[in-house]
Amino acid sequence: MNPGSNPGKRDRLWRSSVIGLPYAWLLLFFLAPFAIVFKISFADPIMAQPPFTPLIDWGAESGRRLLATLDNYRFLLEDKLYWLSYLKSIKIAAISTFLCLLLGFPMAYAIARMPQPWRNLLLLLVVLPFWTSFLLRVYAWIVMLGKQGLINQLLIQLGIIDAPLQMLYTDGAIYVGIVYTYVPFMILPLYATLEKLDLDLHEAAADLGARPSQVFRDITVPMAIPGIIAGCLLVFIPALGEFVIPALLGAMDSLMIGRTLYDEFFINQDWPLASAVAVVMLFILVVPIMLFQRLQQESQV
Repeated sequence: MNPGSNPGKRDRLWRSSVIGLPYAWLLLFFLAPFAIVFKISFADPIMAQPPFTPLIDWGAESGRRLLATLDNYRFLLEDKLYWLSYLKSIKIAAISTFLCLLLGFPMAYAIARMPQPWRNLLLLLVVLPFWTSFLLRVYAWIVMLGKQGLINQLLIQLGIIDAPLQMLYTDGAIYVGIVYTYVPFMILPLYATLEKLDLDLHEAAADLGARPSQVFRDITVPMAIPGIIAGCLLVFIPALGEFVIPALLGAMDSLMIGRTLYDEFFINQDWPLASAVAVVMLFILVVPIMLFQRLQQESQV
């Protein structure tokens, strides 16, 4: 009997293919590169090409010998520069995520309550900046935040300040750049959740005497939790490892982990140490996400 003539086998083959493609994608573009970086993190730096020792020595005299070392991870624990970079990156990413939530939630809520023709137009305006080069948008903020930039000139003309403020090359400029860049990633999942809210619940709560603030606190926010979590993850994860924005808008001594990784890879040519930094950063991101998902599954049971 021809297997192609069996609808059940065809359906199972199709389902297996559809399910297997995302796993193959993760294996090829995430697990395989991570395994390479993880392997390099246990090597020693050398002046060669590639600039690190092999993990296994296949020499004929000594036989097969494991050359893995924990010196790179030990160095991360001993040198406070890296922990300061981690802590500052977490701080900037967390504050930026919170600011994106404060800005994105009312925007997403307003879009979700607009009539249908206006929703598409407003969503188009949200994603419109992505049609422009990311670097061009960051350079535009350099022009706007400079001492002779548009913002300082406007404040001086309005009489709010007498002399230009130092806004560029500060942590505040980094927050502005990150929030401006990633707020659409907060708005879109929030809109997808808020657009599905049943307004009859709001009307029922109002009929029972609930104030608008109570309706927002007890109905809107709890039902928007999936969108809030998705938006926070979409903002926090890339903001933690951001390199371009701190490099262009921040001070030279901005100790974010993305800048530290760049310096170790391309300036110091210490690939093993840089790989160890990347592995630790990945675990900082993955472990809390896994714990959160486990707690969420247990709460649903």
